[in-house]
Amino acid sequence: MRSLSREEVRSLDRYAIETLGIPGVVLMENAGRGVADAVERYLGGAAGEAIAVVAGGGNNGGDGYVAARHLAIRGAKVATFLTGPPEKIAGDALTNLRIIQRLGHDIRELNPSVAEKLSAELRQFAIIVDAVAGTGVRGELRDNLPSVIQQINAARRPVVAVDIPTGLDCDTGLARGAAIRAAITVTFVARKKGFDNPQSREYTGKVIVADIGVPGRLVGRAVAGKR
Repeated sequence: MRSLSREEVRSLDRYAIETLGIPGVVLMENAGRGVADAVERYLGGAAGEAIAVVAGGGNNGGDGYVAARHLAIRGAKVATFLTGPPEKIAGDALTNLRIIQRLGHDIRELNPSVAEKLSAELRQFAIIVDAVAGTGVRGELRDNLPSVIQQINAARRPVVAVDIPTGLDCDTGLARGAAIRAAITVTFVARKKGFDNPQSREYTGKVIVADIGVPGRLVGRAVAGKR
């Protein structure tokens, strides 16, 4: 399957939700489970492993909350770090955040003072899941995110990026500022256009394409806007 641009990814999501009738929360569930599967394979098993999930408030973060839940179910010791205020999280991401809250997961908010010491905390974990921001990122990251990304990279632990390393441009494969340097990128449905740029490899690491429940034969129709 050919690589998809940012706009084609959005068209695919709309097609899955509006035409196929797959609720967004189901797509998120499938995506997060795919990430958990990849993390478990990388570690050779999740039971007993200390895993950090660093998650934003959008759908990429929602994928991370799902991954955190599945990894905990498989016996991992998971801590989820929130890069922004939980009260600003909405939609399907909020649904999945509330689930892990009700399950009593270890959830930590990254206020500015904590963010500055994040790398030291993350060194306590075997692996880090980057669920901060996804394909919608254009240009340089804002607010405290550049610092958070630098802290994740400074921890020198293997990182599994959700869909795309945070800070990497989906279409160009270039980073205009801070960007995650991942060991593995678990991307959904198809590779992203930017991954075809050889310069992206220092950020993506190995790219794994995960299924989220949209039949491959319909992708061309979806990105073309056909019903």
